[in-house]
Amino acid sequence: MSKRPLSFIPRGLPKTESALYVGVGEKLFDEMVQDGRMPKPRLINSKKIWDMRQLDTHFDRLPGGDEAELNEWDGAA
Repeated sequence: MSKRPLSFIPRGLPKTESALYVGVGEKLFDEMVQDGRMPKPRLINSKKIWDMRQLDTHFDRLPGGDEAELNEWDGAA
């Protein structure tokens, strides 16, 4: 678990936190990076870090992001 204060939100996240951020496990996150649904990491020396802004952009592109699509699934359409 991270030791950073709750009020501090980093821009770069390690894989474990990146997977949690988008709501999936690490194995599925790895698959999503491989197939392009999630961004590739940036490298800081040998450490892989995911940019939170890129995670947001890729997450927004996932199916179901359109309000009409969400309504079809929840029966509100």
